[in-house]
Amino acid sequence: MAGKVTLVGSGPGDPGLLTIKGREALEAADVVVFDRLISPCVLALIPERAERINVGKQANHHPVPQEQINQILLEKALEGKQVVRLKGGDPFLFGRGGEELELLAAHDVAFEEVPGVTSAIAAPAYGGIPVTHRDFTSSLHIITGHARAGKPLEIDFEALVRTRGTLVFLMGVQSLADICNGLLAAGMAPDTPAAIVERGTLPDQRRLNATVETLPRAAEENGVVSPAVSIIGPVCSLAERFDWFDVLPLKGRRIVVTRPRERAGTLAARLRNLGADVFEYPCIRTVPLVPCPEMEAAVARLTDYEYLAFTSPAGVGCLWDMLERHGSDARALGGVKLAAIGTGTDRELRKHGLRADYIPAVYDAAHLGAGLAEICTGRVLILRAELGSPALTEALDRGKISYDDIHCYTTVYESEYAASLKALIQSGKLDLVTFTSASTVKGFAASVGACDFSRITGVCIGEQTAAEAKHHGIPVIVAKRADIDALVDAILHV
Repeated sequence: MAGKVTLVGSGPGDPGLLTIKGREALEAADVVVFDRLISPCVLALIPERAERINVGKQANHHPVPQEQINQILLEKALEGKQVVRLKGGDPFLFGRGGEELELLAAHDVAFEEVPGVTSAIAAPAYGGIPVTHRDFTSSLHIITGHARAGKPLEIDFEALVRTRGTLVFLMGVQSLADICNGLLAAGMAPDTPAAIVERGTLPDQRRLNATVETLPRAAEENGVVSPAVSIIGPVCSLAERFDWFDVLPLKGRRIVVTRPRERAGTLAARLRNLGADVFEYPCIRTVPLVPCPEMEAAVARLTDYEYLAFTSPAGVGCLWDMLERHGSDARALGGVKLAAIGTGTDRELRKHGLRADYIPAVYDAAHLGAGLAEICTGRVLILRAELGSPALTEALDRGKISYDDIHCYTTVYESEYAASLKALIQSGKLDLVTFTSASTVKGFAASVGACDFSRITGVCIGEQTAAEAKHHGIPVIVAKRADIDALVDAILHV
């Protein structure tokens, strides 16, 4: 199979700004060659089977020279690989994307460019600045503020001033004084509104308002560093009125999400949409027990059971995978009633055209067991993890309900990024940690290791989870209900 290189623009930082086509290219990649500043959330979309090559380009420092990057792309494509060259912003806007295609074209290697959202528009937008507005200007001009090493800026300042349009300078932090002085010398009014947006679209974004005359001093006094976008023009006067990002309720809060990787996305996305700086730390992973002869035998005689009970979405997934391996579907469940520990597990059932007949009012193992003991007159089949909470079976025992408790998956602790997380905790730069089960607490504590957990606050989905957090010395806040909506609500009221 012939190889191909796809240049993908990952956008300015907010993972939600990656295009659908860009995501599809990543998911199909055999090799991904990426730069610095690519969002970790975007990098997480790279398939585990894919080779990752970090070429780490940043301003005035290229640990991997451009010529070597070009050669890597060529060599991997000639090996027959599907190669993604992942770049910040848009590859063709001051991204040297065209240069990277020249060697490929010379060797007749297939290539494609997937445009990305440019920071020239996104950073001002997240800073409340529309780059055009018919009451102020009808043109936009995007200029690189980065000069070649040892050479002055090659900008026609007089031409820019004559346009009377919005000027957006990329990669211009170090040359900001030269840029503003050039515009002033070319006749721009000193009180022309201006702004600089640092780390645009990211949770720690910062916008400074100034004028073209005062912008360099404001940037220096406030320690602005790259990446930052400078905007000059009357539209900057709209920033305070149109600011929507800085006023988000969780803006500036750093929150760890500890859910398993396959289920972290919903909670993480909701918190990001509220402005939080989310650190995804999936400290546990569920691993199906395959083969699982006990589950197969129980499902083969489902008529023996009145209820089939699930304590997590993972149990539903394990059952469904087993049915598919045996060429079966939902019809194999016959007339058995379904019980789910909470709405999240019920949602997983609904993905397969099923729905829970019973969900307890309080979403935990104890209430699931107690509820089943009240309504069930037959036998219960439980499909859940190894080392599941004994509260479920204890409640069934008290109600004299017979059951088969089958373990169809196990929970594995993971420790990727543990050192970074521990450093955040020790530095006091971490606000909250979310826990959606006692297992996530155990995985978090085990992977981080010895640490003063009293410096963080755990937001827990239920009392059993909170009890485990307290056991490790973590101060807790408990959601009013054991679901993600209540967990988010608890975070908003911390």
